[in-house]
Amino acid sequence: MTNNILSNICGYALDEQQQKVVKDNSHYLLVIAAAGAGKTLTIIGKIRYLIEVKKLNQEDILCISFTNEATNSLKNKLKINYDYDIDVLTFHKLALNILKDNELKITTEEELEDIIKIFLNTKIFNYPFLIKCILRYYKILFNKHNYLKKYQRFLKKENYFTLLKTISRFINLAKANHYNPSDLKIFIFQPLRKKDRFLLIVIYALYLEYEKELFSRQTIDFNDMISLAIKNDETFLPKYKYIIVDEYQDTSYLRYELLNKLCTHLQAKLMVVGDDWQSIYRFNGCSLAIFLNFKQYFKNSNILNITHTYRNPQSLINIAGQFINKNPFQLKKELQAIKNIENPIIIIYYKEQKNDFTNLIEKLTTQGSLFILGRNNFDIKKYLDLQKFNVDSKGYITCKEKSLNEIRFLTVHKAKGLESDNVIIINLENSKYGFPSQVVEEPLLEYINQQDNYPYAEERRLFYVALTRSKNRVYLYVNKENESIFVKELKKLIKLNYLR
Repeated sequence: MTNNILSNICGYALDEQQQKVVKDNSHYLLVIAAAGAGKTLTIIGKIRYLIEVKKLNQEDILCISFTNEATNSLKNKLKINYDYDIDVLTFHKLALNILKDNELKITTEEELEDIIKIFLNTKIFNYPFLIKCILRYYKILFNKHNYLKKYQRFLKKENYFTLLKTISRFINLAKANHYNPSDLKIFIFQPLRKKDRFLLIVIYALYLEYEKELFSRQTIDFNDMISLAIKNDETFLPKYKYIIVDEYQDTSYLRYELLNKLCTHLQAKLMVVGDDWQSIYRFNGCSLAIFLNFKQYFKNSNILNITHTYRNPQSLINIAGQFINKNPFQLKKELQAIKNIENPIIIIYYKEQKNDFTNLIEKLTTQGSLFILGRNNFDIKKYLDLQKFNVDSKGYITCKEKSLNEIRFLTVHKAKGLESDNVIIINLENSKYGFPSQVVEEPLLEYINQQDNYPYAEERRLFYVALTRSKNRVYLYVNKENESIFVKELKKLIKLNYLR
């Protein structure tokens, strides 16, 4: 019976590595899954095996992923193919289920930013010491007579907007890593750069202000939901026997704590699936260390790999693999593909940015579906001729003059988990908002969200994700006068692989 199941998962036979994962009986299992290696198929295979062979009930199994889109997609596949009605939830939906309170009002990140803005523009004038801390942090000279004027000028400068983002990110990251205001107070009195202490005092005050506002509005934020679920009485926990987590490389410490509580108190088995090469959400509080050090977080665990990619040609993953492995802190893996093509990465140097881009799009849409991938939401505006094309809110592009195959513009973050016949990557410029992005993060954030010890580490992983969305070829659309450092690096790798 087992072999019959594994030879037909949604119409596909599982390979040897995937079958090993499905049949593994470890209490804690980490599956390192290469891009395009069929991890969703493997997860569905595991669920079928647990129900059909291990005789678990459907309500005994919980699947967790990170977006509503991903959870809905998996839940639909299970229902359509096998009529399974499994709990497939985001961490936040899981937390809400544990709390059993549908009346909870959830605040948004935008509301946090509004609270910070109101405080910095109005309420702060009741706290002269905090104004002086901000001026000192930005090295703005002042005295007791002019500090208010200096601060009012500061509110019109670019540094003010940087400050808004820094405080918002710091509070979000603090909560994602389970730091409360009292923990920040401890930071302030540790040996720090004097400059940082000034801003930490301001952030501490704003963290208290944010918590006070949430209380007065009788709302909580998404991190609070998970924190409350962790503190919730164990008798209210859902009775799962097996938990499966997708995209585990993007787990925060807070999410890990919830997962650990469930596994410990339910004595549930756990399988997590992910890829350290595709960890791209550090800015949201995710910690790659939780993935890389899985055996330290879950004792007596097992690690398996699925390394056969069914999406990309071998020639493409050879180059992409060498590119990502330049970072010595990434796990080394040898990926294998079932197909191969020549010239998988093609560099297009343009002369007329929009006109040449139109020609490239029209050519490639005759060869199947097409993704245009950018680093930022606004990237497409520089390249697409809007007199000839329309772009809708989901990035789908249509030509006003003729019908073309499916084209879609996405940021690389939004493209993760998706695939297309061919891919164009844009904004490959050596600039602040190019690819890699050279926006410098405030060093202060290191106190709660440790940075990678390799230049552009997360940007490198993001670029790897972009390269591996294609089933055939990747086209790098480049300004020869200002090409990105990643393009320069890829040119060497392409040449190296060509000479082999």
